[in-house]
Amino acid sequence: MSVNFEKDNDGIVTLTLDMPGRSMNVLNDELSQPLAEAIGRIEGDASIKGVIVTSGKKEFLAGADIEKVFAITDPADAFKLAEDYKGFLRRLELCGRPVVAALNGTALGGGLELALACHYRIAIDDPKAQFGLPEVKLGLLPGGGGTQRLPRLIGIQPSLPLMLEGKELKASDAKNAGIIHALARDREDLLAQAKAWCLANPKPVQPWDDKKFKWPGGDAKAPANGQLWAIAPSMANAKTYGNYPAPINIMASVFDGGITDFDTGCRSESRYFANCVVSQVSKNMIGTLWFQLNAINKGSSRPEGVERSTVKKLGILGAGMMGAGIAYSSAKVGIEVVLLDTTQEAADRGKAYSSGLLDKDLKKGRLTPEGKDQFLARIKATTSYDDLKGCDLVIEAVFEDRAIKADVTRKAEAQLARTAVFASNTSTLPITGLAEASERPKNFIGLHFFSPVDKMPLVEIIVGKKTSKETLARGFDYVQQIKKTPIVVNDSRGFYTSRCFATYPMEGMTLLAEGQHPRSIEMAGLQAGMPVGPLAVQDEVSLSLSLHVLEQTRKDFAAEGKTAPEHPGVAVVEKMVKVLDRQGKKAGKGFYDYPAGGQKSLWKGLAEQFPLKEQLPQQELIDRLLYAQANEAAKCYEEGVVTAVGDTNIGSIFGWGFAPHQGGALQFINAVGVAQFVKRSKELEKRYGERFKPAKLLVKMAKEGRRFE
Repeated sequence: MSVNFEKDNDGIVTLTLDMPGRSMNVLNDELSQPLAEAIGRIEGDASIKGVIVTSGKKEFLAGADIEKVFAITDPADAFKLAEDYKGFLRRLELCGRPVVAALNGTALGGGLELALACHYRIAIDDPKAQFGLPEVKLGLLPGGGGTQRLPRLIGIQPSLPLMLEGKELKASDAKNAGIIHALARDREDLLAQAKAWCLANPKPVQPWDDKKFKWPGGDAKAPANGQLWAIAPSMANAKTYGNYPAPINIMASVFDGGITDFDTGCRSESRYFANCVVSQVSKNMIGTLWFQLNAINKGSSRPEGVERSTVKKLGILGAGMMGAGIAYSSAKVGIEVVLLDTTQEAADRGKAYSSGLLDKDLKKGRLTPEGKDQFLARIKATTSYDDLKGCDLVIEAVFEDRAIKADVTRKAEAQLARTAVFASNTSTLPITGLAEASERPKNFIGLHFFSPVDKMPLVEIIVGKKTSKETLARGFDYVQQIKKTPIVVNDSRGFYTSRCFATYPMEGMTLLAEGQHPRSIEMAGLQAGMPVGPLAVQDEVSLSLSLHVLEQTRKDFAAEGKTAPEHPGVAVVEKMVKVLDRQGKKAGKGFYDYPAGGQKSLWKGLAEQFPLKEQLPQQELIDRLLYAQANEAAKCYEEGVVTAVGDTNIGSIFGWGFAPHQGGALQFINAVGVAQFVKRSKELEKRYGERFKPAKLLVKMAKEGRRFE
């Protein structure tokens, strides 16, 4: 049975959630039906004096069965799902006995909603356990009463950020927030406290069922919340540009509940839940950010038959921003790090980057001075290649210059064991070419990190022509060891992420050259769902660096007797750097001005340098920015640069910020419809050039009625 029913001599029933064959409990018929039956037994047995709900797993309850939610296409089915779950939770809290949630581990989504339906909540004080309502991250809202119970428990204003941002709290933070009542040392203490509370509180009533109930901080009509309702929806729209229905539905559900009784509020929540479930946005996000991401994290792109490995000692060549970030992320999980640069001053500066990040944790009370010292002791700043002896893995993060990379490769390999792996953090230079400087190309791989490394969750693993599957597996294991998400791609110029990302700012610059207003271009990027406008992101990357990459590409093609393909945006890069000396954010001037201590603003000189012409409809700008990226992603998939749909989608979202609500570049094509995408691409090609010509694969898929799976 998924729910074990045990009654002791004092009349206290312990319901232990323990689904057979699963590592974690999830809400589906296999769990909810026996749970409803157990509640029926409690209602019919007058000798039962109290109820403890706990779990036989490591965690309490992870939440809803996402597969079941994902499969729903009829809003009536979604409404019924929410109503059924809320129905037996309501019976639980109205059963006339004290009910305690004994939370032995993580309780998220529907798991926390079950806990909120209990009269008292106790959690083991485990720093790894998480508590929250994160449904918004999958385009959903809490459908098991979460939008009604949480605001009535802690107040409307404190509860909204938890649901709108999907925050996950540690047990101590959840207690401080008023969500959990007490903490326990261990399981024995947890169950003892739970039983004691049941015996001491024979007739508890939920706050919202008390006739004297008053909303903490006032209900939805209270003057104290008036400004919230006037501002919050517009702030949400300003952040999401209307691309995400869940935040607005969450606010609407909380508001409705705040002007009605509890049961009416719950029914209203079910309607908003159903609206989210059947939306294309939730289908996009669940498909990619749940199913595909979980598959990647479980090793779907890792070679089979290779034993798992861990890095104990890591060498990093280059202590700039990338090298310093890699050092921090590696030392954070206990890896011994050698951070090497050409001068001791540069190496020390790289180590100081970790010190600065740790100081922030110190101020927030998340770290002790001793913990900081222990962390920094794992990073050795040096100029000596001798210190690389004993490294399992060395990552070079030096300037994007083949000669420099070849030099450090030879110097490092001279100190390494034959079994050590050498990786390049290059973002554009083909790995196979860089591996020519190595004496062991089978052990050579690309590990492309993203800046800032300590915040960005993705690492693009690049397989060269001679890279062995053992080396790939070791690279994959290291990326997971430092708690980042790996995608695997094959070697090519720009790989996958850099090649596709470049289409976004390049199209933005092309629009500028065509006379579109720079503010309209930036707004189109944001309305498309990108985190930053194309001109702003080009400033962040640096116009001078883009020019260097362009010039290096031309040299590489010339060496092969070929001419590099030219994008119309290249002329804008050259003009900005060579003629106008505006190199980007680092230089304090690019498409934007960056006054010291002030807010950035679009450079007023853009109007003179790129005169305005007839303005295109805003949707045309949005389509050009999105279709340029998605079509390039499809070409990468067609060419075998990326071989998995999941890697392609996750790489687009985590790597360069492709609109998350679209579920990634290939899922965007799915959602539009492959045939419609091809049709629209051909329209754009006719108007704006061959770069919009749909990938041959897409044309073939459209004819065959296929989609990316």
